[in-house]
Amino acid sequence: MDPLTAAMLGVWLFLPAMAPNSGAVLLGGGTPMDFGRSMKDGRRVFGDGKSWRGFFGGIACGIGLGLVQMGIAYAAGSGDYWGFSPFPEILLVFLLLSAGAMLGDLLGSFVKRRLGGERGASYPVLDIYVFVAVAILFVAVFQNGWFSEHYLNDWGWLGLVMVLVLTPLLHRGVNVIGYRMGKKKVPW
Repeated sequence: MDPLTAAMLGVWLFLPAMAPNSGAVLLGGGTPMDFGRSMKDGRRVFGDGKSWRGFFGGIACGIGLGLVQMGIAYAAGSGDYWGFSPFPEILLVFLLLSAGAMLGDLLGSFVKRRLGGERGASYPVLDIYVFVAVAILFVAVFQNGWFSEHYLNDWGWLGLVMVLVLTPLLHRGVNVIGYRMGKKKVPW
């Protein structure tokens, strides 16, 4: 595989980890994951922005996007589903990417609260890269063969580099859209 294809494939395969945060914003609300509790420091564990409905809705969005991607690849006649494994084995990868992204976002929120940040406060590394790191960790640990095949072998590492380069741009663009839709209070 040539370097450009490997880089683009890496981003394509990582999209199920990109969708959950947007899905959580669109589908969220309701009971906060921390049930309104605070820690000993007097700050909320996660805050009102992290709800059960948003958490599971975000995971469902990531899995759903992965299934749509498989359908597109299948309709285009791709026997290898453009890098995705055959169904139903790939469902675990979709779950790991999506759940890893949501848990990474939750971890970022927890750390922001401990640092004194309020809901909507901008912490670029926590907002942008923690969800990516946890999604990568989950799939690398629990589906190591798939991860190695697509992100470590040959030019696959370029896919990881592309994910890291494009994530801030995608994150900012999606947040501006969410802000203009009235789903977010701040455009970051």
